[in-house]
Amino acid sequence: MMQQLAIATLKPDDRFLGFLLVRTAEQRTSAKGGKYLDLTLCDKDSEINCKKWDGTVPPPKQGSVIKVAGTVQEFNGRLQMRIDQMRDSRPDDQVDLSVLMPCAPEPAEDMMAEINRTVSRMKTPELQAILRELLNMCGDKLMYYPAAQRVHHAERSGLLHHTLGVLRAAEAVLPLYPFLNGDLLRAGAIAHDLSKTAELLSDEGGNVSDYSAEGQLLGHLVHGVAQVREAARRANVSGEYVLLLCHMVISHHGLPEHGSPRPPMFPEAEMLHLLDDMDAKMNEMEGVMRRTPAGAFSEKIWTLDRRLYHPRLQTDADSSDAEQSNADAYSGLL
Repeated sequence: MMQQLAIATLKPDDRFLGFLLVRTAEQRTSAKGGKYLDLTLCDKDSEINCKKWDGTVPPPKQGSVIKVAGTVQEFNGRLQMRIDQMRDSRPDDQVDLSVLMPCAPEPAEDMMAEINRTVSRMKTPELQAILRELLNMCGDKLMYYPAAQRVHHAERSGLLHHTLGVLRAAEAVLPLYPFLNGDLLRAGAIAHDLSKTAELLSDEGGNVSDYSAEGQLLGHLVHGVAQVREAARRANVSGEYVLLLCHMVISHHGLPEHGSPRPPMFPEAEMLHLLDDMDAKMNEMEGVMRRTPAGAFSEKIWTLDRRLYHPRLQTDADSSDAEQSNADAYSGLL
């Protein structure tokens, strides 16, 4: 696979030549009635909106790899690429998917093993039994599902990445607040987003095509409560732990405007909300820092309702070699 610029390093007027993964692609109609392709393309660290101003070109398949040549421009404060030429990848291109597919930084098998070890160490048999049923109900989807279609942990195995991030954060704060019930907080950390395997429609590459009927009609909070109750039924568990875990699932977004029908109403539920929010925001900010040059401000991040500043704490890697390779090869694109 040829050397190419990373999306995170692109600047206005840069010319890009290389392979990218198709997140979304659809044919649209402009205000003047012309057809064009609107695409979201990505590498492993970032993504960019692209336009192909040619209505005769069919949209490539989501999750496929295409070779593109285009020019980067700025539109409404965000980078966008105008695609000049594009084609599907071929076997002889020898594309390295590891540099294109957004993926959790740890192997899914290792993350799953750590979660299972945590469940095994719990001293509350009711919560252990419910969690084991929940994990079994999710099945193999847990190994590759993202945590979201966009925004935070939108990557292969992103759901495991986020779940483990919240769980590790819970382990870190428990010594600071010894009055918290550790097993209950751990159970909430593991269970809170598992129903996203029913909310989202994802392929094994972690590419989400849409929300499922359950996702659109119920959402993962309401569906998650039903999932916990079903797991408890299968495990023959009843009583307060079931109710508490259901409340933690349905309240972990914190506020009604963020989707929670109830606010957190006991300390472990409040802590779960705080840790979930922290892990999601830190993951999103990490991505913004990767694509924002040191000393510069990002575009407005709509989920955070603000721009972010990338401090000059370290020098970004020199990309001059990739830039030269890109420029030299551009003329002989496809």
